[in-house]
Amino acid sequence: MGDSGGSVVSVDVERISFGGKEHHIQTNYGPVSVAVYGDHDKPALVTYPDIALNHMSCFQGLLFCPEAASLLLHNFCIYHISPPGHELGAAPISPNAPIPSVDDLADQVADVLDFFGLGSVMCFGVTAGAYILTLFASKYRERVLGLILVSPLCKGPTWTEWLYSKVMSNLLYYYGMCGLVKECLLQRYFSKEVRGFSELPESDIVQACKSLLDQRQSMNVWRFVQTMNERYDLTEQLKQLQCRTLIFVGENSQFHTEAVHMTSKLDRRYCALVEVQACGSLVTEEQPHAMLIPMEYFMGYGLYRPSQLDCSPRSPLSPFCISPELLSPESMGVKLKPIKTRVRLEM
Repeated sequence: MGDSGGSVVSVDVERISFGGKEHHIQTNYGPVSVAVYGDHDKPALVTYPDIALNHMSCFQGLLFCPEAASLLLHNFCIYHISPPGHELGAAPISPNAPIPSVDDLADQVADVLDFFGLGSVMCFGVTAGAYILTLFASKYRERVLGLILVSPLCKGPTWTEWLYSKVMSNLLYYYGMCGLVKECLLQRYFSKEVRGFSELPESDIVQACKSLLDQRQSMNVWRFVQTMNERYDLTEQLKQLQCRTLIFVGENSQFHTEAVHMTSKLDRRYCALVEVQACGSLVTEEQPHAMLIPMEYFMGYGLYRPSQLDCSPRSPLSPFCISPELLSPESMGVKLKPIKTRVRLEM
């Protein structure tokens, strides 16, 4: 590996983690961990998770779905970027280290691409990670072929969210990853049905998520919460984006309204919004099977049909405009509800 873009320095860690090779990269904006899965000669898919998550807790459900794993790993080399200090086995970040801004994290993504010698990439982000990758796409438009966003953020925090995040920050700072913080995060990620209640036990994915949250360094999570609480509105930048964008949001997500707003500001020739019924924000874990067919249409070619590709395998986003099937739930054969009509009503 080498630096193709200036002063980026890297330490390459030879560690195999769940089938992927993990790299610790020293960027111009601090160190970051990237887990790489697949053949480096294939097109790049860059992922970024939500607060307190990494690729194992945010994308594992999707990649453990055999059809989705086949689609993604057959056609892409996946570069999972963890927020600073969120990787498996991360050490506490020094309290003297400056807290990065959202612009720093977006520029850090560019440094990661430079380190691996990547040009244009597909981006796949969840909630806070969707914001970072959308900001990256607005700053480096020539480097983004397409965006897959799950329950994305695109505006600055409301007063309610800002206050909620401040309370969670204080709990993290003084009490660590305590039960109340975990409950706040689980409400952010999952629908009530999955989290469980008095008459229904919590699901296996929630139990697994709790276990993974216990492994997070609370002060590292605190730093990312602080960063995202200072984010700014990207609405004006959205109007300049012309890469293809596929947005998933659970109908029970806290960020449902923001996903609708985001779609209304993007060029409708290149954007599709899919609402997943009976689902929270973390669609990749709660209902990963619902993402398969829309992603296949979005990418422009069929699963298990590599011999039928009419484009180069290094150009998975041809044709450029959104497939019309994404606007027709009947043609997708799954219980999804694209909310094109709801956007019109709200506009």
